[in-house]
Amino acid sequence: MYVVPDQTGRFVVVTGANSGLGKEAARRLAEVGARVVLAVRTPAKGEQAKAEILAAHPAARVEVRRVDLADLASVREFADGLLGEGTPLDLLVNNAGVMAPPKRMTTADGFELQFGGNHLGHFALTVRLLPLLLAADAPRVATMSSGLAAVGRIDYDDPHSERRYRPMAAYGRSKLANQMFTQHLAALAAERGWDLLSTGAHPGFTRTNLQTAGASLGRDKTTESWFTRVGPLPSQEVGTGVEPLLHAATSPDATAGGYYGPGGRFGLVGPTTTVRPTRRARDAAANARLWAESERLTGVTLAAQAV
Repeated sequence: MYVVPDQTGRFVVVTGANSGLGKEAARRLAEVGARVVLAVRTPAKGEQAKAEILAAHPAARVEVRRVDLADLASVREFADGLLGEGTPLDLLVNNAGVMAPPKRMTTADGFELQFGGNHLGHFALTVRLLPLLLAADAPRVATMSSGLAAVGRIDYDDPHSERRYRPMAAYGRSKLANQMFTQHLAALAAERGWDLLSTGAHPGFTRTNLQTAGASLGRDKTTESWFTRVGPLPSQEVGTGVEPLLHAATSPDATAGGYYGPGGRFGLVGPTTTVRPTRRARDAAANARLWAESERLTGVTLAAQAV
């Protein structure tokens, strides 16, 4: 098991921390001393997760704050709350996500739900919080991707799947965007001399509610995504599946633009290892183009954050 280094005195935000990988990451960060914000869309679920963490670790410092990554106004409100307090942010864990809704759905701002929530929401959140990150000593941004990023394509003619919506293709696009974002943030940090480490991870095939929550949206009963029905694929528990993300977020061995995932069968299970980002995320020009397009779509720019 990966042993998370001491996080005493560090201030951490984890998105999607009410369940699954996000809750486990928050728990393991809190138990080694971090002050952790559970950034969740539904505060009641966040409070339940907080209670579970405190039951196991009564001295943990955990708080719940609402953010809906599928609503840029909510992202702004959340970020403004932290900016108003002014506490330097040591670690931002971009973990929240939705996977493969059966029908095309949109965010509050009209973006396709997966591209809008999984990528654009986290993009806007990170850029808005950069002043707090850059005020910290050795800050990090760790962003969760997926092995399915390998099938992703950024279609600038139809980024929101208005012409044709395919659930897994849209998911792969959003997860590719997460990887490209990670790489370009690392490049920006190097270019601008920021002491900021941008890293990425994927959990392989970890059994969480991700596989059912998205596939069940708009339906009357719980439904599994095709990924869980294709056969006896190797899979793992949350405690193991979260370790690549924790490595990306806390390991002293993690590197700028480093990408981490399971090293076992098919890259779906096993101990954490360094993995190579998909080819499309290794294209610096493409990454810069996606960043510029993300600024345009969200209206959140580096220039406006004065960083």
